[in-house]
Amino acid sequence: MADEHQFIENGLQRSQIDEFFEEELGRAGYGGMDVAKTPMGTQIVLKAEKPGMVIGKGGENIRKVTTALEEKFNLEDPQIDVQEVEEPDLNARIVADRLANALERGWYFRKAGHTTIDRIMDAGALGAEIVLAGKVTGARSRVEKFNRGYIKHNGEPAEEVVDHGQGVAVMKLGTIGVNVKIIPPGAELPDDFRIHDDVDLEEVVPEAIEANEAEGVEELLEGEPEDIEDELEADEAVDAEDEAVDIDEDVVEEVIEEEVVDDTETDAGEAETAVDSEEDIEEELDELDEEIEAEAEDLVAEMEDDSEEDEE
Repeated sequence: MADEHQFIENGLQRSQIDEFFEEELGRAGYGGMDVAKTPMGTQIVLKAEKPGMVIGKGGENIRKVTTALEEKFNLEDPQIDVQEVEEPDLNARIVADRLANALERGWYFRKAGHTTIDRIMDAGALGAEIVLAGKVTGARSRVEKFNRGYIKHNGEPAEEVVDHGQGVAVMKLGTIGVNVKIIPPGAELPDDFRIHDDVDLEEVVPEAIEANEAEGVEELLEGEPEDIEDELEADEAVDAEDEAVDIDEDVVEEVIEEEVVDDTETDAGEAETAVDSEEDIEEELDELDEEIEAEAEDLVAEMEDDSEEDEE
């Protein structure tokens, strides 16, 4: 069998075993399991709110469960270890089953949701979320959420840090899905940071301090004031040289006057050329008028001669 198929087979078997334990040990407060395959057999660690009910009188119940695992799932020599859940209100599986049972007993969904999430936060959780999906009040299904504190929804922390739990409440109108997410107290999240006061840097970051000493940072810092003084002295020398240059004010005034005179002359020349151009235009217009009048007189004379010839 290929590795991919083996992974799928192992995951499917794990899910089936989990469902089997949830059905058989639901009344004992089943809180999850861990499966590990060893050379001696299959090691299964059960988490339960009431370990006594899982074991039974004289280990009768645990022997039945072990026999069922061997027959249904072909496990070789399964060894079951039962551990008690120290804080049931911080176990998402147990909380989801409790909330589903409360809804089946007739609790109003808002009261049940707020009461459950308050108990989770009182137990010390950093954050929690409860989602109820289904026909909670009427014929139409909907989704109701209850949030407290801080919760992660995606990324590696959502898989590794957040505890997930699902439950189902069977009601008259239909089933209601219960989804619970809890961040336990003391969980280390990647976006957490701490500020330490009065800490010896050599104990926290000794490598950084050694690197600074190797590069001689302290020597560079000590040499900075001398460099600044040298730069200031150089700037003062440049300023002194600029002041040493003498500027003749009379020469500057003469240059300015010459520029002003040149500007006035150019303006006057432009004005004269503009006047000359206007006079030329007027003369050309007068000549055109005289030519037009002469042509008009010639046309009138020709017309009169033609009319006399017609009369004769």
